[in-house]
Amino acid sequence: MTRPRASRAGGLEPAAASPSSDFAVAFLGELIRLGVRDVVVCPGSRSQALALAAAEFERAGLLRLRVRIDERSAGFLALGVARESRIPVVVVTTSGTAVANLHPAVLEASHSGVPLVVVTADRPAELLGIGANQTTVQAGIFGTAVRRDWDVAAPTSAAGAAELAAEVVAGLRDPMMAGPVHVNLAFRDPLSAVVPLPKVVPGVWAIPLPKGEPVALATGPLTVVVAGTGAGERAEEVARDLGAPLLAEVASGARFGPNLVPAYRTLIVEPGFGDRIERVVVFGHPTLSREVPALLERGDVEVIVVRGPERDVYDPGRSARIVDGVTVTSEPAPDSRAWVGSWVSASRTLLAVDDVPAASLSDSSVERAEFARLQLARLRDPVTRRMLAESVWANTWPHDRLVLGASRLIRDLDRVAVGKKIPVHANRGLAGIDGTIATATGIALASMGSGREGVTRVLLGDLALLHDAGSLAPTPGETVPRMQVIVGNDGGGTIFDALEVAGTADPALFDRVLYTPQTVDFAALATAYGWEHRRAATRAELDDALTASGDRVLIEVPLAR
Repeated sequence: MTRPRASRAGGLEPAAASPSSDFAVAFLGELIRLGVRDVVVCPGSRSQALALAAAEFERAGLLRLRVRIDERSAGFLALGVARESRIPVVVVTTSGTAVANLHPAVLEASHSGVPLVVVTADRPAELLGIGANQTTVQAGIFGTAVRRDWDVAAPTSAAGAAELAAEVVAGLRDPMMAGPVHVNLAFRDPLSAVVPLPKVVPGVWAIPLPKGEPVALATGPLTVVVAGTGAGERAEEVARDLGAPLLAEVASGARFGPNLVPAYRTLIVEPGFGDRIERVVVFGHPTLSREVPALLERGDVEVIVVRGPERDVYDPGRSARIVDGVTVTSEPAPDSRAWVGSWVSASRTLLAVDDVPAASLSDSSVERAEFARLQLARLRDPVTRRMLAESVWANTWPHDRLVLGASRLIRDLDRVAVGKKIPVHANRGLAGIDGTIATATGIALASMGSGREGVTRVLLGDLALLHDAGSLAPTPGETVPRMQVIVGNDGGGTIFDALEVAGTADPALFDRVLYTPQTVDFAALATAYGWEHRRAATRAELDDALTASGDRVLIEVPLAR
């Protein structure tokens, strides 16, 4: 690690010593010893000691380093790695606006309960408040979005670095404190020097286990289990134990099992179904429907919410019983089989689509020719939103990853996805449009080497892709994961067409400020960033594109508004 400086002979020579580097090496070394393995770095002068220390640790095989030039992309990349690995990820930036660009990812991490260690380099105290270049008030910049923050004065040695790292990690080992933390480190010249790495034995991160006593639930009341994003498999287990219908969102991690009700939105408001509900047990963070919060706001329904790592407990009715966990203490009630069966059967009926020609068993050449004609016509059908959602779901398997953007398509998929136990991720903490490609890239990278990595597919709309197009850029020398970015291109933000305002606003004004039409050439965009581009306008083209090989493929699917 060197910081060039002018010598008397007119050449350059490294600084002889740097407390900044001493502290950076000790700090990162202790994080590695405590089980942290991934660091994302953005280039910058003030943060050079941390960046060069991370590069040295990578060279020694002690951590995995990723470098990004855009701090917003770096923040979401770190978020994706942490989502998949469930291990805290360090993201390092220089001072000034670089810090502010991490804010969207920090907010998402906070509201999703994803562990991030945000390390920002700052000017020393003597440069604050005097108009120094690239200097602002960074301490506390993330406010209540971080679980905890530290403002550390410019070091004069490595003293305190290991203790600081241990303090940072200690809080993240509490599952109810999972989320982002902020370490603001001031550095004074010389900003870096050659520092030998200490002997570090990488630790193994133990996934924190939930704390608190679970609440005993007796079977009896007509119950449904609601699973929002991040609910996990426990929601499906509880639904089976209770003999309750499982209303699981597509990104819940619980979209499977015999009690699953994919068409839950329709049935919640259907007489004989939703109006009979007496109790709701909620896991995760539901965000994809209006029907679920309306159910939880009803005064005649008992609501039990299982607390997760998210910043806010999901309680739209402000009357739920908040618990740390639940356990079922009795066998399902005698009438539970009929209760579950009615929901599951009705859901299957609602989702049934008879668009596949029945195979002809006749010897008649005329009938066989008609069957072939119908099959060919079906393959030539233009892709609809439902077809796109179902095809992506059908082509994704347990060794793959599916990442869903905050676009109309996640709701389309939530309406039709049948039960399937596959890894699904979505940034639903704040459900922002930003960072989807970067998050997916982090998820793909973290899945590599797991022994069950496949394709990471990203399903999103055109505006969500354009918002994070810079994250398509490769970083030379870094591993390239296998990814498919599937963009439903309907020319703008059609998600707003479903809002009430679409029926009252002037169409021209609505289109200009909400639909926001776009005419980007996605083939050119893919080429610019080194991705293969495929256009899939028909069912046959879509099936071919989803099953094709290739490390980085952008599949553009034109959709009607």
